[in-house]
Parts: sequence; C-alpha cells; structure tokens
Amino acid sequence: MGGGLRDVVRSRFLLKLLVSKELKVRYRGSVLGILWSYVKPGVQFVVFWFALGVFLGMNRNTENYPIYLFSGIVLINFFSEALGNASRSIVGNGGLIKKIYLPRELFPVASVWVSGVHFLPQLVVLLAACLFSGWRPGLAEVAAAIAGFLIVALLATGLGLFFGAVNVYFRDSENFVDMLLMIATWASPVLYSWTMVRDEVAAPVLAVYQANPLTIAVELFHFAFWKPTTSAAVTDQAIAVPPDLLDFWLPIGLVTSVIVIILGQLTFRRLEGRFAQEL
Repeated sequence: MGGGLRDVVRSRFLLKLLVSKELKVRYRGSVLGILWSYVKPGVQFVVFWFALGVFLGMNRNTENYPIYLFSGIVLINFFSEALGNASRSIVGNGGLIKKIYLPRELFPVASVWVSGVHFLPQLVVLLAACLFSGWRPGLAEVAAAIAGFLIVALLATGLGLFFGAVNVYFRDSENFVDMLLMIATWASPVLYSWTMVRDEVAAPVLAVYQANPLTIAVELFHFAFWKPTTSAAVTDQAIAVPPDLLDFWLPIGLVTSVIVIILGQLTFRRLEGRFAQEL
C-alpha cells in the first residue's frame, strides 16, 4: 500500500515523465500535433454557435454569446478529456503496473495534467477573444477563473481515481463514464442560460442543479470572462450569472470537489492492492 496522493507529490519527477510520455504517444505520427488542441474545440464551437446561436436565436437573447459559449466549452472540454482519460489510465498502463511498483495514483493524475496542457491553448484563444471584446478583469474575475478551474480539476481527479480503480474490475465503467460525459455538457449552462432552467423547474430541482460543481465552475468562468464584456444594461438583467455565486455557490463547489477527491482516493486505495492480478 502506498501513501496515496502524498506519493504523487513526492514523485513529481515520475509525474513529469508520465505527462511527457502521454503527450508523445498521443501525437506520434500526427501532422498537426498539439495544434489539435485548437482545431477540435474550434470546430465544436462553430457547430454549436451555428446550431444554437444562429438557428435557435441565442445570439439575440445573450449579448456576446460567442464568448459565453466558448468560455463554457473550454472548461467542459477540460473536464471531459481529464475524466475520460483518467478513468482508462490504470487499464491503459497495465503493462507497467504489472512489472514494477510505483504510486498508481500517478496515472490518473498524469491524465488530468495532460488535459491541463491541452486546456492552455484554448484558454489563450479565449483570452484573446475577451480582450478584443473589451475585457477588463478585476481581482474578483481573476479569482473566479482560478476557482472555476480548481473546482473542475479536483472533481476530475477525484472521479478519475474512483472510475480508474473500478474500471480494473468492471470494464462497464468506461461506458458509464462516456454516458456521464455526454450528459455533463447539457447538465451545466454551457450552451444555454441558467435562467432557462430557473424558469422551467421547481425550486428544489433548481437548487440541485445549481449545486452541481460543473454548473458552479461554468458560471464562474462566465463571471470571469463573459460578464465583463457585456454592457451594464444586460448584466443587470436576469440573464447574468446566478446571485450569490461568489459568496455561496463557490464554497459549495470547492467543498463538493474536495469531498469527491477524498472519496475517490479512499476507493482507489481500497482497490489498488489487486490491480496487478486483475490486469
């Protein structure tokens, strides 16, 4: 039995090697290489913008809808890639796990780090678009962006530890994660405004929806990147971010993500003893 995530901190050099290995393997033989980090979200953004912004009229209902849309897409893409890869990381590195001992938590954590590397180019594009739209952030906006990213990173790591361990014993978990990621994009206000949910569901359902860490993180990104690019007349209306976002929902999102990572670590440590045998 290892020391859990503490061993990941002690094995930073191994973590760096695993991240480098994952990046090299992923883009081996690829012409565009890491440029796919720009191409794939770019195509996704164009499809959603035409389908929702142009055809369904979100451009008319939401000021600077392209920034609203892309700020949510980059965050949900980070979560989807991180969790999807982390849940397969133990099985995918079975050959290494069966040969030598090293902290097994390194593999899900490395998958999250690789997703963070892919997140950075998308964030640069988002920042450029925001600056072009007159973005002038304050300390609150910068703190909200950092908190939103931290919530998603912790959530993806915790769920990655849980599903990465369970996947060794039950390969059906891969399909469950795929369904979860398909739902994640629509279960948070990435493509639509949170007020659409508020106007259609009862108060208890809305509370559950708003307590979703992904919903909180996406709204924090909207607060940080989209809201400063809108006019005061629009941000004063009901289509802005939810009330009490920073004072109430942000702490709930952080606490929930920390609980998830603790539960994920406990599950991982309980199951890791037979990884080599099962693989």
